[in-house]
Amino acid sequence: MIGRIKGILAEKQPPQLLVDVQGVGYEIEAPMSTFYRLPTVGSAVSLLTHFVVREDAQLLYGFATREERALFRALIKVNGVGPKLALTILSGIEAADFARCVAHDDSAALVRLPGVGKKTAERLIVEMRDKMRDWLPADAPFELSAGVSSASALDGDSRHEAESALIALGYKPAQASKAVAQAGKLLGDATTEGLIRQALRSMV
Repeated sequence: MIGRIKGILAEKQPPQLLVDVQGVGYEIEAPMSTFYRLPTVGSAVSLLTHFVVREDAQLLYGFATREERALFRALIKVNGVGPKLALTILSGIEAADFARCVAHDDSAALVRLPGVGKKTAERLIVEMRDKMRDWLPADAPFELSAGVSSASALDGDSRHEAESALIALGYKPAQASKAVAQAGKLLGDATTEGLIRQALRSMV
């Protein structure tokens, strides 16, 4: 099991990134909640990881915090939720909001996430309720968001990269294009991560 990766951030194209560890490049998929915290390309980075071995692939998932990874691991234990959908959930809704949805049986908010149908939302609420109680603080809301990445200035491809990231997360092309366009109007000059964050907020 690969539990942590520490190296140089070589590339980042949501939801994928490449970390160079002494000349070996590790391809990692990460939720947008982690991308918001990433440093600029060329900087040192350390991520907690979850390693998945399938018949056709070996996949490595990266997370900025132990709480993110714990939620990911709890999600993939739910019937019908695989790693890709778990990343989409982590990318599309803050952990604190997800916890509130589970606590208040709010399946309507969950079904707005791509890939989450009514039955999946209901399973998430039923199966996650006790699991979240195990590792969420009882006296405080669970927070994962910790500030926006110090990414480089906006370039001409930021909107295209933001749209591609949303499509990779499971949103339809037209839906992604509209959300990014609206985010661009609100934010003006923004990083790819900033556009994605605003677009995701508008769709949930």
